[in-house]
Amino acid sequence: MTENQVPKILMVSTEYPPMRGGVGRYTFNLVRQLRKKGLNVLVACNEEGDGDFFGLAPENNANYQVLLKIADDIHPDIIHVQYEHGLYGLKLDPINPNKTRTNIDLFYDKCDIPIVTTFHTSFNFKQWMNIIVPIKNIHNLGRRGNFANKLVRYWTHLLNYESFQDLNRKKLLKSAAGVVFSQYMKNKVGGGTIIYHGAEAVVPFSASKHQARARFSLPQEGRIALAIGFRTATKGWDIFQKIDIPDSWTLVINSSKNHYNLENFNPTVECPKIINLDMDFLNDTELSLLFQAADAVLLPYKVSSGSGVMFDALAHGLPFIASDLEFFREFASMGLGITVKRDAKAFEKSLLELGTNYSVYQKAVESFKGKLRWDHVTNMHNQIYENIMNDTYSRDLQEESRPRLEY
Repeated sequence: MTENQVPKILMVSTEYPPMRGGVGRYTFNLVRQLRKKGLNVLVACNEEGDGDFFGLAPENNANYQVLLKIADDIHPDIIHVQYEHGLYGLKLDPINPNKTRTNIDLFYDKCDIPIVTTFHTSFNFKQWMNIIVPIKNIHNLGRRGNFANKLVRYWTHLLNYESFQDLNRKKLLKSAAGVVFSQYMKNKVGGGTIIYHGAEAVVPFSASKHQARARFSLPQEGRIALAIGFRTATKGWDIFQKIDIPDSWTLVINSSKNHYNLENFNPTVECPKIINLDMDFLNDTELSLLFQAADAVLLPYKVSSGSGVMFDALAHGLPFIASDLEFFREFASMGLGITVKRDAKAFEKSLLELGTNYSVYQKAVESFKGKLRWDHVTNMHNQIYENIMNDTYSRDLQEESRPRLEY
């Protein structure tokens, strides 16, 4: 890269604030921090997002054309795609898995600009099948029609597990660089640089735990476990309808409906040791203050290849208790939390264990959370961009110095 050359980055994410979604929120924070570093970053997103270019949507079969047109208009040096299959229209074929696709695949085939891909989703087989969580009968042909609909969905998922994995692998092969949030994700995707999901407290004043709890009218005594997230069944909200919270703990829950969520699963609970804030979506300041009010987070997920909530919790100094899924297991092995069988009794026992050994977990979290700071995360991204720019510059020089044949 030539001296003082600032690369132009086109950041791609269908989801982008004020749209509500974890990928969008992550992308917004990353873009903000990259711009603070002096990088020229432009954003392509859905019309409802606050980006620079629009036209992307999960249902838009021409997403690849939209991106190619934007790239042709602005000539970025690098295109950085925040890749989560559903945000770009995942189409599972129930007959021929070779036809399974997203509506961004052709962009990777046709784009001649270096691409960086951040992978947000990859599942093992069990989790892939657990994505199908029937909530209610919705088929207009009644019980038989609903059963047939579920049968087709299970068959389609069973048939397409490998093709789903191939969507990630092929995009990694066609990218100049890949980014993943964990070793688990790196193993599933088949490569990439591990850069942890950036997270840090954003409360613009020094708030004590007492003040934070007072803001949400929470008990000042005892420990508080926090459960927050989107209102989907895969987040495992059903556990809280069965759990018996130990006397030394209070559970605080708050769920919200995201932009694409059709389930709208309602985690209704009736227990004196469980407080449902029922505040729906929280902005970054409110969310940060709520984390400061807590002592731990509970993540009883049925499916997870990553968790922004876990990273946010760690950034605020909070250990976690989570279902024994590969992603959570990786961070529990670092002493940052506990993974257990997805069972109410197991979560109850883990709360007691965490309370007994809290200082040990807290010390490990405090040591780890610096790796989540946005300045560290953006420096690692910037290094990837610089490497790509240097490689491109070197290739251009070689091309210019190559003897030209005359005919």
